[in-house]
Amino acid sequence: MFDLILRQARLVDDTVIDIALKDGKIAALGEVTGEAREERQLNGEYYVSAGWIDSHVHCYAKSPIYHDDPDSVGVATGVTTVVDAGSTGADDIDEFYELTRKAQTDVYALLNISRVGLIAQNELSDMANIDKVAVRDAVQRHPGFIVGIKARMSSSVVGANGIKPLERAKEIQRENGDLPMMVHIGNNPPDLDEITELLSSGDIITHCYNGKPNRILNPAGELRASVAKAIARGVRLDVGHGTASFSFEVAKIAIGQGILPHTISSDIYCRNRINGPVHSLGAVMSKFLSIGLSLPQVIDCVTAHAADGLRLKHKGRLEVGLDGDLTIFELKRQPTLFTDSEQQTLTGDRLLVALAAVRAGKWFDCE
Repeated sequence: MFDLILRQARLVDDTVIDIALKDGKIAALGEVTGEAREERQLNGEYYVSAGWIDSHVHCYAKSPIYHDDPDSVGVATGVTTVVDAGSTGADDIDEFYELTRKAQTDVYALLNISRVGLIAQNELSDMANIDKVAVRDAVQRHPGFIVGIKARMSSSVVGANGIKPLERAKEIQRENGDLPMMVHIGNNPPDLDEITELLSSGDIITHCYNGKPNRILNPAGELRASVAKAIARGVRLDVGHGTASFSFEVAKIAIGQGILPHTISSDIYCRNRINGPVHSLGAVMSKFLSIGLSLPQVIDCVTAHAADGLRLKHKGRLEVGLDGDLTIFELKRQPTLFTDSEQQTLTGDRLLVALAAVRAGKWFDCE
């Protein structure tokens, strides 16, 4: 007896299968025989993928700057797993952890290397806030919750410290089992060439298609040599759309040159969710369909690639034994006007609409 069977679910390669869940895990795939406590008939009309993972959100409700509710950016929008990217540091990670235990969405954290987290925009302007012992202790207290570290490397954050916080972050990374590290890029200093020089395989550059002068493209519109070398070393590119960090122009030029994102993430919080330009992970994914990525490429960026980048080995794929996390969605053919962080617009003809999330085998209708 299964807990839930989805009958005739359409995968992104347009094959149609049944998916059975039991005890919060994927129990069977294909033509499933047997009964379940609950069955949902999809008739081959609706797409199902592994549960969408948003690897860059801000959902610590008590953050004074970037806050939201995990379920408002999670299961309510078809996203089964969210990773908060540095809202909290060692000082408030315990409280954040306790709050997330009440969420239906699966929540993880990238620990801000500043112990005070995002209580202000300049959390790395005082090197005393980068406390290695406090980071180590926090990681040891929450080994399954903290999946990496976050360093925001833009001028407003680091102040006069330049590249020093990132040098310290790499030391912290090495001293804590080479945890994945996400690095925010924005206005310089420090210069992007300095930043990429320090990055190694598995490190993640977020806001990779931002339109600021300190971006991945040089003035001629070509990929900076330093970024090309970093990618060749295994550094990963994450979208991190956000309020001020995504440019259609940069993304189109880069993708046209084959510089694809490894992961598509939203950098969502209450204001850019409600007022835009982000709205939801599905809306951000739709923008990449309009730029030219295929549906399988876009889905991989929020499932398998996202799970791989943050070492969430129990997620991201439709395989027996992995977490029973699924996203049920439609691909609507309709003209839609999209807006980037530069207030530039693009009209697309395909819109991803999440209908439901299944998290650990439990069904949630999207809002």
